[in-house]
Amino acid sequence: MKKMFSIWLLIVFGLILLLTACGEKSQEDVLKKLEDKVDSMNGYKAKAEMKMNTGQDSQKYKIDIWHKKKEYYRVSLKNDQDEKGSQIILKNKDGVFVLTPALNKSFKFQTNWPDNSSQPYLFQSLVHDIKQDKDAEFKVSDSHYIFQTKTNYQSNNNLPYQEIYFDKKTYSPVLVKVLDKDKNALVEVNFSKFDMKPSFKDDDFAMEKNMTSGHAEASAAKNENADPLTVVFPLYMAGAELAEQKEVETDNGKRVIMTYTGEKNFTLIEEKKDAVSTLSSPQEVKGDIVNLGHSIGALSENAIEWSSNGVNFYLASEDLTKEELIEIAKSVQGKAVK
Repeated sequence: MKKMFSIWLLIVFGLILLLTACGEKSQEDVLKKLEDKVDSMNGYKAKAEMKMNTGQDSQKYKIDIWHKKKEYYRVSLKNDQDEKGSQIILKNKDGVFVLTPALNKSFKFQTNWPDNSSQPYLFQSLVHDIKQDKDAEFKVSDSHYIFQTKTNYQSNNNLPYQEIYFDKKTYSPVLVKVLDKDKNALVEVNFSKFDMKPSFKDDDFAMEKNMTSGHAEASAAKNENADPLTVVFPLYMAGAELAEQKEVETDNGKRVIMTYTGEKNFTLIEEKKDAVSTLSSPQEVKGDIVNLGHSIGALSENAIEWSSNGVNFYLASEDLTKEELIEIAKSVQGKAVK
């Protein structure tokens, strides 16, 4: 009797082990697999669409993401409301750059991007956020492994969480939802393609090639630059009001300077220059790359700069916080209201 009972226990124990082996992977198993992917791959190419509902109007980007191990990145973002071309975030041996080829404009950053904050379209950033969050939640659906984690956005405390979907077969990212404090999705990144065995040319991450690739866009911008500068105004003004607006003719375009006064004062400059074909030196920035929804901006201590629809914008203040600078810049979205 005892022998039969022992045999029965062995059978039951074996069935438990078999069922466990055939069951879903644990959170630790999936994270280990994701980390192994990051460590073993030599790079990747991906395509995605990003929807942003963080400003007055929703925005859509088409994104091409290239990464070559270890420190080479190229992220091309095309806003569907900006007819003047794409912007490119580029990291190579020379540094980190934001390029606007159609305007022949480039910024060079003194920053440790992309490691300094969450990046919803970079595979290794998503895996890093999961690893860093000891309280990350984990779910499994028929097709996806799903993590909910904290985010790390240096310049935006309004997006504290993210929900990340990975394909169960390939472990590639499928969908990322960046959530506000009430768990509403304000940013969504939908991946349509993810190639973990890409090929690259030697100069794919060179600034010169990426700037000159926009020559067609630059020519179009030059042809359209004869149009008058359409002045746009911020919808959020941090309690200030427009006190003065003046136009200045420059050697190669027009500049509008707007002064806002109130509890906190700031100046907004909008400038439309004739596009030039020669490659200019990048403008050095001690600050951070920020996504404003309508474009990519360069944030420094007391100012933020960006380009949109063929116009250069410069917002500066000794009174505003960085968060307020960003909120005002986000609200300048082409609405011609004062």
